[in-house]
Amino acid sequence: MKETTNENNADPCLPGGLMSAEQWALPETSVRRSLKDAISHALTQLRAGVSQAEEPFESMDDLPELSIAQQHRLAPEPDYARQAVVIASSLDHARSEGALSREVVCLVAPPFSGVQQSLACFSESGPSGFIPGGTGEWTIIAPPETLAFSDQEACEWWDNQDLSRPWVITELAEFWLRRLSGLALVKELFRRIANGNAGAGIVGCSSWCWRYWGHYLENAQMSPWTPAPMNSERLGVWFTYLASKGRKSSVVVRMTGDGHYVLPQPEPDDIEKKKRSKKRKYSNFLRDLAATSRGNPGVALAIWQRSLRAQPDDDAKLEGDGEMSEKQSRAADCWVVPLERLSLPTMPQSKESVTGFVLHGLLLHNSLDIASLEVVTGVSAYELSLVLSRLKRAELVICEQPGERWRVTPIGYPTVRRHLQSWGFPLDQF
Repeated sequence: MKETTNENNADPCLPGGLMSAEQWALPETSVRRSLKDAISHALTQLRAGVSQAEEPFESMDDLPELSIAQQHRLAPEPDYARQAVVIASSLDHARSEGALSREVVCLVAPPFSGVQQSLACFSESGPSGFIPGGTGEWTIIAPPETLAFSDQEACEWWDNQDLSRPWVITELAEFWLRRLSGLALVKELFRRIANGNAGAGIVGCSSWCWRYWGHYLENAQMSPWTPAPMNSERLGVWFTYLASKGRKSSVVVRMTGDGHYVLPQPEPDDIEKKKRSKKRKYSNFLRDLAATSRGNPGVALAIWQRSLRAQPDDDAKLEGDGEMSEKQSRAADCWVVPLERLSLPTMPQSKESVTGFVLHGLLLHNSLDIASLEVVTGVSAYELSLVLSRLKRAELVICEQPGERWRVTPIGYPTVRRHLQSWGFPLDQF
């Protein structure tokens, strides 16, 4: 399939737009950063093997953090309704360009990418641009209360869903459980999509859920799409958009230690000017953040929020900017702690098999309550409560109300994914 992104016209709320999932590539990182991350992970595992630390995660950085109001202003949550409009527009553009011909589109993305929240906004009187053959309202298809279906019951359930008008599934992971009686709904849905009997629709799906079903139904070639990964440039555009939305002025963010600039990003002519005069120095923070988060916007935003500070280091050596005064050169809306100085969640010492089954199960199904987690892992409810309690103290999982469903946290996701890889669990492609 040809390249489908159009960054020149990309909306800043979704930099890079959408692309075929097969075109997705990990943001580049420096060799120095890759070695540092590998060594840090190895040392963390080594300490876990000889330590009995039971303390919850605490940041080791004592610089004053932003107030809640400041964080909401400078690093707010995305506008998912706006992202829904951009997703619909991107799909409509792809269809008009001939890059998309299927009536049902599968949008696959890693957890915390915002696809599920954006698709949930499709029912709010729009967007309608992507609907093949005309306009109309979208129907959100919600999963049933129970997921135990026979093949016949699954067929009857889908017969009762209105697929005659455009429909959306915000997260396919909520339609199945990893047991024999919990697979029927998704199997029947894919059968109808493959046969062209599902009408026009969009299926949102976590990358971990997609990994499972991609192997289970190898002949179901759905050609999924995905948001482009957040490299350093896209992160800069996105963070600036989030912080400056509704205001003309651009946000200024600098590093706490040396004062190097993070935002605003340099324009192409500023890069040449920097080479000649070296008046303004820029940090590699966004490049390292893109690599650490693997281009995942939700993970990058969580780390970004954790790294922001109200003041720089007391002994920071901040450099001036040409003819600017010292006061002006030190000015910034906020400051950023270097990634190597930022304390992030680490995996507590535990039985690898039990912890791995729990975390992998949560990622496969997006989120689960303890009863469902017991079914898909085979771990007793009592032991699950102990494991989840430790993982919660480590900021790796969180229990959400209502429903008391457990899920992996965005700030802890990089650690979880790295450990699942080291324990031999199958990973998603992102």
